Amino acid sequence: MSVDIVLTVNGTKRTIPLPDPRTTLLDLLREGLHLTGAKKGCDRGQCGACTVLVDGRRINACLALAISLDGAEILTIEGLAEGDRLHPVQEAFIAHDGFQCGFCTPGQIMSAVGLIREAQAGADPERVREAMSGNLCRCGAYAGITEAVLEAQQAMSQQPANRQGEAA
Repeated sequence: MSVDIVLTVNGTKRTIPLPDPRTTLLDLLREGLHLTGAKKGCDRGQCGACTVLVDGRRINACLALAISLDGAEILTIEGLAEGDRLHPVQEAFIAHDGFQCGFCTPGQIMSAVGLIREAQAGADPERVREAMSGNLCRCGAYAGITEAVLEAQQAMSQQPANRQGEAA
């Protein structure tokens, strides 16, 4: 049974056929739309490697059925930068070595963008670590990740909304 859903993905509205209503958002993004930034880590919602923003909120794409998101706005790591201009969170991750192997980085960055947009980051490193605890890094780059989130939050608070992770 094929079902069509409408999603706005990275600012582009699309009608997408789902060959199976059990398709997760992660599988749709990776296999159907060839947006491979969100990673399939644990496939159980425990590692955060698949984090994307749905209607501005962070979710684990491996746990969400695509069919349940009909009409939603999805922002993935591929839609975060504006052309060659990196998003402030991406810039901060580079500046603070917030990654090593890079596998978790897209999910970490999307979680950080969501965290900042939800006004949950605050200026306390411990609060940031707690709010980012759903995103695991096997390499242990947590100190750089925390510093990057704090710096990006500061930079984003001084920029217009369209540079804060809003889809175009």
